[in-house]
Amino acid sequence: MPSIKSVLAREILDSRGNPTIEVDITLADGSFGRASVPSGASTGEKEAMELRDGDPKYFHGKGVSKAIGNVNQTIRKEVVGKHFENQKTIDELLIHLDGTQNKSRLGANAILGVSMAFARAIAESAGIPLYQYFSQLSGQKPIMPVPMFNVLNGGVHADNSIDLQEFMIAPVGASSFRDAVRMGADVYHSLKGVLKKSGYVTSVGDEGGFAPNLKSNEEALERIMEAIHLTGLIPGKDIVFALDPASSEFYHDNVYQFKKSNSGTKTSDEMIEFYKILIDKYPIVSLEDGLAETDLAGWKCLTLKLNKIVQLVGDDIFVTNPKIISDSIKNNIGNASLIKLNQIGTVTETLEAMRISREAGYGLVISHRSGETPDDFIADFAVGTAAGQIKTGAPARGERIAKYNQLMRIEKELGTKAIYSGISPFKGTKYFS
Repeated sequence: MPSIKSVLAREILDSRGNPTIEVDITLADGSFGRASVPSGASTGEKEAMELRDGDPKYFHGKGVSKAIGNVNQTIRKEVVGKHFENQKTIDELLIHLDGTQNKSRLGANAILGVSMAFARAIAESAGIPLYQYFSQLSGQKPIMPVPMFNVLNGGVHADNSIDLQEFMIAPVGASSFRDAVRMGADVYHSLKGVLKKSGYVTSVGDEGGFAPNLKSNEEALERIMEAIHLTGLIPGKDIVFALDPASSEFYHDNVYQFKKSNSGTKTSDEMIEFYKILIDKYPIVSLEDGLAETDLAGWKCLTLKLNKIVQLVGDDIFVTNPKIISDSIKNNIGNASLIKLNQIGTVTETLEAMRISREAGYGLVISHRSGETPDDFIADFAVGTAAGQIKTGAPARGERIAKYNQLMRIEKELGTKAIYSGISPFKGTKYFS
């Protein structure tokens, strides 16, 4: 494996117009890797720390010059001219250089940019596609994931009356990933017509989903059902629902406060009953962050009551952290892990989080962030690690479409070897028992 010739970090903008880091790595053989780091809005308390400057006069304090300096000075000094045996060796060096539990010294954004760019450069040096590189690292055969299209936004991703953050559709009945994209786009466009006909605005939220001021959270599901029927597809067979309430965002004083919809408060038990009613009424197969990350007793009860009928995905509560995921598995919390590279900060630690989850029989969902870039890294990552599921926003906005387009390219390249996950990730749920 060739040594690193150069490392360069620069400031670019993400999809919300905030600064983020882009890193270039060139190897001694001329191979090149570039990666940019996303940023979340609803974030877990135990996520690896994203280093920001805090100067209110520069991008309202969101500048990343400190993190860039850490790449261009501290990290560059330690890696340029050196040979790294594999991904793990450079990632372990980066973790050691930082020396903190949450990567707060160098910044998870600085470290991740280098880790991702190195992966791309090594794949190019080896003459293999990035997804094949991840297939080798994970020991998994490539699989095309089921896309979860976030067609209607609420919570902190939209300035509207909806408390729940993401209403997603998953085209499990598609014959291929390309067909799944077609289905998702058809429903998305039909939904726009449904909303316009009802007098709602069709502006979009952070992840490209529509963000109308609906009368209730449930109306979002009703409108999406209407759109599915208009396309001639069958809810529960062709298309299923996935919800991400991001409930940590509205959990205060030990209750869940539905302030945006002005519909009162709920206890943990009432939230579980609320979800049970929705699952009975609509084809919901996945529920992410159904309860807050600090509501551990509630999560245990949620898992006990809903484990057999729906996928229970941990995001804020797991934060792609191998130790936290391992402890949560032992405590019977959830049954699937959301995987975000920037929650933990290196490719290697992310792969370890996935390994632990997979060995416990937990589902895997590769995820973008609300503040994204056009970097399509997670498309290759999802295929190569055989995660089976990916959420990267609506079939709209360039930073979201970049991932879907790359996935279609990969499927074309795989040809007859391309396997679409379909209903596989949701077997054992109420709708695919």
